[in-house]
Amino acid sequence: MLCDLQRCFLCTHCQPEWKELIALRKQTQSFKKGQAIFSEGDPVEGIYFMYAGAVKVHHRWGADKELILHFALPGDVLGYRGRDGETYPVSATALEPTVACFIPMAFLEASFQSNSGFLYRMMQLYADALQQAERRMRHLALTEVRGRTADALFAIRDAFGVNAGGFIALAITRQDIASYAGTTYETVFKLFTEWAAQGWIETSGKFIRILNETGLRAFIPR
Repeated sequence: MLCDLQRCFLCTHCQPEWKELIALRKQTQSFKKGQAIFSEGDPVEGIYFMYAGAVKVHHRWGADKELILHFALPGDVLGYRGRDGETYPVSATALEPTVACFIPMAFLEASFQSNSGFLYRMMQLYADALQQAERRMRHLALTEVRGRTADALFAIRDAFGVNAGGFIALAITRQDIASYAGTTYETVFKLFTEWAAQGWIETSGKFIRILNETGLRAFIPR
Protein backbone atom coordinates (compact mmCIF):
# COMPACT_ATOMS: atom_id res chain seq x y z
CA MET A 1 0.00 0.00 0.00
CA LEU A 2 1.48 3.34 -1.05
CA CYS A 3 0.91 6.90 0.15
CA ASP A 4 -1.49 8.67 -2.19
CA LEU A 5 -0.51 12.21 -1.08
CA GLN A 6 -4.03 12.70 0.25
CA ARG A 7 -4.46 11.09 3.64
CA CYS A 8 -1.32 11.54 5.76
CA PHE A 9 -1.07 14.29 8.38
CA LEU A 10 1.39 16.37 6.35
CA CYS A 11 -0.50 16.15 3.07
CA THR A 12 -3.85 17.08 4.56
CA HIS A 13 -2.55 20.21 6.26
CA CYS A 14 -0.10 21.65 3.75
CA GLN A 15 -0.80 23.87 0.76
CA PRO A 16 -1.91 21.95 -2.37
CA GLU A 17 1.11 23.10 -4.37
CA TRP A 18 3.45 21.76 -1.66
CA LYS A 19 2.40 18.20 -2.45
CA GLU A 20 4.60 18.15 -5.54
CA LEU A 21 7.64 18.72 -3.31
CA ILE A 22 6.41 16.12 -0.82
CA ALA A 23 6.22 13.58 -3.65
CA LEU A 24 9.88 14.28 -4.44
CA ARG A 25 11.21 14.28 -0.88
CA LYS A 26 9.15 11.67 0.95
CA GLN A 27 10.21 8.05 1.38
CA THR A 28 7.46 5.43 1.67
CA GLN A 29 8.75 2.77 4.07
CA SER A 30 7.27 -0.60 5.01
CA PHE A 31 7.86 -2.39 8.32
CA LYS A 32 7.19 -5.99 9.31
CA LYS A 33 5.42 -6.95 12.52
CA GLY A 34 7.90 -6.56 15.38
CA GLN A 35 10.29 -4.35 13.38
CA ALA A 36 11.59 -1.14 14.95
CA ILE A 37 10.72 2.03 13.08
CA PHE A 38 13.19 3.87 15.29
CA SER A 39 14.70 3.11 18.68
CA GLU A 40 15.33 5.12 21.81
CA GLY A 41 18.77 6.70 21.52
CA ASP A 42 18.91 6.65 17.70
CA PRO A 43 19.90 9.96 16.10
CA VAL A 44 16.87 11.91 14.89
CA GLU A 45 16.81 11.92 11.10
CA GLY A 46 13.19 12.73 10.38
CA ILE A 47 9.53 12.23 11.15
CA TYR A 48 7.06 9.53 10.10
CA PHE A 49 3.46 9.93 8.98
CA MET A 50 1.56 6.66 9.32
CA TYR A 51 -0.42 5.43 6.36
CA ALA A 52 -1.32 1.85 7.36
CA GLY A 53 -0.78 -0.57 10.23
CA ALA A 54 -0.39 -0.22 14.00
CA VAL A 55 2.57 0.85 16.13
CA LYS A 56 3.42 0.94 19.82
CA VAL A 57 5.39 3.93 21.11
CA HIS A 58 7.40 2.94 24.17
CA HIS A 59 10.49 3.68 26.24
CA ARG A 60 12.75 1.87 28.66
CA TRP A 61 11.43 1.51 32.20
CA GLY A 62 14.12 0.30 34.54
CA ALA A 63 16.83 -2.13 33.51
CA ASP A 64 14.79 -4.66 31.53
CA LYS A 65 11.23 -3.33 31.25
CA GLU A 66 9.38 -1.01 28.91
CA LEU A 67 6.41 1.30 29.29
CA ILE A 68 4.08 1.70 26.31
CA LEU A 69 3.11 5.36 26.11
CA HIS A 70 0.48 5.07 23.41
CA PHE A 71 -0.54 3.27 20.24
CA ALA A 72 -0.36 4.88 16.80
CA LEU A 73 -2.69 4.21 13.88
CA PRO A 74 -3.06 5.42 10.28
CA GLY A 75 -3.09 9.22 10.22
CA ASP A 76 -0.88 9.51 13.31
CA VAL A 77 2.61 11.01 13.49
CA LEU A 78 5.73 9.24 14.81
CA GLY A 79 9.03 10.77 15.85
CA TYR A 80 7.79 14.27 16.64
CA ARG A 81 9.31 14.05 20.13
CA GLY A 82 12.80 14.31 18.63
CA ARG A 83 14.60 17.33 17.16
CA ASP A 84 17.36 17.59 14.60
CA GLY A 85 20.77 16.93 16.17
CA GLU A 86 19.25 15.02 19.09
CA THR A 87 18.27 11.41 19.71
CA TYR A 88 14.82 9.87 19.86
CA PRO A 89 13.63 9.75 23.52
CA VAL A 90 11.24 6.87 22.74
CA SER A 91 11.01 3.82 20.48
CA ALA A 92 8.37 2.92 17.90
CA THR A 93 7.73 -0.73 16.95
CA ALA A 94 5.26 -2.15 14.43
CA LEU A 95 2.54 -4.34 15.95
CA GLU A 96 1.43 -5.46 12.49
CA PRO A 97 2.64 -4.77 8.94
CA THR A 98 2.94 -0.99 8.75
CA VAL A 99 3.49 1.64 6.05
CA ALA A 100 4.70 5.15 6.83
CA CYS A 101 5.92 8.16 4.88
CA PHE A 102 9.32 9.33 6.14
CA ILE A 103 10.15 13.04 5.86
CA PRO A 104 13.75 14.20 6.53
CA MET A 105 14.18 16.90 9.17
CA ALA A 106 15.46 19.53 6.70
CA PHE A 107 12.33 19.19 4.57
CA LEU A 108 10.14 19.17 7.67
CA GLU A 109 11.63 22.53 8.71
CA ALA A 110 11.01 23.90 5.23
CA SER A 111 7.42 22.64 5.44
CA PHE A 112 6.94 24.55 8.69
CA GLN A 113 8.24 27.75 7.14
CA SER A 114 6.09 27.47 4.02
CA ASN A 115 2.86 26.05 5.47
CA SER A 116 1.45 27.97 8.42
CA GLY A 117 -1.56 25.65 8.61
CA PHE A 118 0.68 22.61 8.97
CA LEU A 119 2.79 24.36 11.61
CA TYR A 120 -0.35 25.27 13.57
CA ARG A 121 -1.63 21.68 13.48
CA MET A 122 1.75 20.38 14.65
CA MET A 123 1.65 22.84 17.57
CA GLN A 124 -1.78 21.47 18.47
CA LEU A 125 -0.39 17.94 18.21
CA TYR A 126 2.40 18.78 20.66
CA ALA A 127 -0.05 20.40 23.10
CA ASP A 128 -2.47 17.46 22.93
CA ALA A 129 0.37 14.97 23.39
CA LEU A 130 1.60 16.85 26.48
CA GLN A 131 -1.87 16.85 28.04
CA GLN A 132 -2.35 13.16 27.32
CA ALA A 133 1.07 12.31 28.76
CA GLU A 134 0.28 14.24 31.95
CA ARG A 135 -3.07 12.48 32.37
CA ARG A 136 -1.49 9.11 31.70
CA MET A 137 1.32 9.58 34.23
CA ARG A 138 -1.20 10.70 36.83
CA HIS A 139 -3.34 7.65 36.07
CA LEU A 140 -0.37 5.28 36.39
CA ALA A 141 0.66 6.87 39.69
CA LEU A 142 -2.76 6.98 41.37
CA THR A 143 -4.68 3.97 40.01
CA GLU A 144 -4.35 0.48 41.43
CA VAL A 145 -3.18 -2.33 39.17
CA ARG A 146 -6.67 -3.76 38.56
CA GLY A 147 -7.87 -0.38 37.37
CA ARG A 148 -4.80 0.18 35.19
CA THR A 149 -5.21 -3.24 33.57
CA ALA A 150 -8.94 -2.79 32.96
CA ASP A 151 -8.32 0.69 31.57
CA ALA A 152 -5.64 -0.73 29.26
CA LEU A 153 -8.19 -3.15 27.79
CA PHE A 154 -10.67 -0.36 27.10
CA ALA A 155 -7.98 1.89 25.64
CA ILE A 156 -6.77 -0.85 23.28
CA ARG A 157 -10.34 -1.70 22.26
CA ASP A 158 -11.11 1.97 21.61
CA ALA A 159 -7.97 2.32 19.50
CA PHE A 160 -8.32 -0.81 17.38
CA GLY A 161 -12.03 -1.66 17.50
CA VAL A 162 -13.46 -5.17 17.50
CA ASN A 163 -13.80 -7.89 14.88
CA ALA A 164 -16.94 -9.74 13.82
CA GLY A 165 -16.69 -11.98 16.88
CA GLY A 166 -16.52 -9.06 19.29
CA PHE A 167 -12.81 -9.59 20.08
CA ILE A 168 -10.41 -6.66 20.09
CA ALA A 169 -9.22 -6.51 16.49
CA LEU A 170 -5.51 -6.42 17.38
CA ALA A 171 -3.71 -9.61 18.39
CA ILE A 172 -1.82 -8.22 21.39
CA THR A 173 0.47 -10.02 23.82
CA ARG A 174 -0.03 -10.10 27.57
CA GLN A 175 3.39 -8.47 27.86
CA ASP A 176 2.31 -5.48 25.77
CA ILE A 177 -0.84 -5.12 27.88
CA ALA A 178 1.34 -5.21 30.99
CA SER A 179 3.70 -2.62 29.50
CA TYR A 180 0.77 -0.32 28.73
CA ALA A 181 -0.74 -0.79 32.19
CA GLY A 182 2.58 -0.25 33.97
CA THR A 183 2.65 -3.67 35.59
CA THR A 184 4.14 -7.14 35.04
CA TYR A 185 3.27 -10.03 32.74
CA GLU A 186 2.60 -12.22 35.78
CA THR A 187 0.07 -9.76 37.17
CA VAL A 188 -1.81 -9.49 33.88
CA PHE A 189 -1.83 -13.28 33.49
CA LYS A 190 -3.26 -13.66 37.00
CA LEU A 191 -5.94 -11.01 36.47
CA PHE A 192 -6.96 -12.43 33.10
CA THR A 193 -7.30 -15.91 34.60
CA GLU A 194 -9.50 -14.47 37.37
CA TRP A 195 -11.63 -12.33 35.04
CA ALA A 196 -12.07 -15.18 32.55
CA ALA A 197 -13.26 -17.49 35.36
CA GLN A 198 -15.77 -14.82 36.40
CA GLY A 199 -17.00 -14.51 32.82
CA TRP A 200 -15.86 -10.89 32.52
CA ILE A 201 -13.51 -11.47 29.58
CA GLU A 202 -12.87 -14.18 27.02
CA THR A 203 -9.51 -14.90 25.45
CA SER A 204 -8.58 -16.75 22.29
CA GLY A 205 -4.82 -16.78 21.90
CA LYS A 206 -3.78 -13.13 21.70
CA PHE A 207 -7.34 -11.93 21.07
CA ILE A 208 -9.50 -10.65 23.94
CA ARG A 209 -13.22 -9.97 24.23
CA ILE A 210 -14.71 -7.86 27.01
CA LEU A 211 -17.91 -9.48 28.33
CA ASN A 212 -18.65 -7.48 31.48
CA GLU A 213 -17.84 -3.85 30.83
CA THR A 214 -19.58 -2.63 34.00
CA GLY A 215 -17.59 -4.95 36.23
CA LEU A 216 -14.25 -3.92 34.73
CA ARG A 217 -15.06 -0.21 34.78
CA ALA A 218 -15.76 -0.43 38.50
CA PHE A 219 -11.99 -0.75 39.03
CA ILE A 220 -11.26 2.51 37.21
CA PRO A 221 -11.49 5.72 39.29
CA ARG A 222 -13.79 8.36 37.86
